[in-house]
Amino acid sequence: MKVLGIDPGTAACGYGIVHESDGRIRALGSGCWRTSPRQRPEARLRTIFDGVTGLIREHAPDAVALEESFVGADARIALSVGQARGAALVAAASAGIDCAEYAPARVKQAVCGYGRAEKGQVQRMVRTILSLE
Repeated sequence: MKVLGIDPGTAACGYGIVHESDGRIRALGSGCWRTSPRQRPEARLRTIFDGVTGLIREHAPDAVALEESFVGADARIALSVGQARGAALVAAASAGIDCAEYAPARVKQAVCGYGRAEKGQVQRMVRTILSLE
């Protein structure tokens, strides 16, 4: 099974593609789309949409996994992240690919065994699990 994971955001939208076969997981690629706050919102969202569409075309994932929305103290950031999620969801839906959403704490629990793990801990575990440098 091949999965495209997306950490949505309009300033930086991260992604990773993994492939599981015979109980082994390997990384196929990762990266980040960056947009400037000087760009119009629709142009920023188009960058994300086009990026997701391109990855889907290139890698033909079986599913897309996205981080669930988080509404913190800043409603503007929550709206921006929600728009980025929407661009990614529409790109996946246009390609007929199922999407699943996961809370950050659930991902941290699965990767690190602790739902409140710090970013550094998550990075180290992902590197270990995927045998990355």
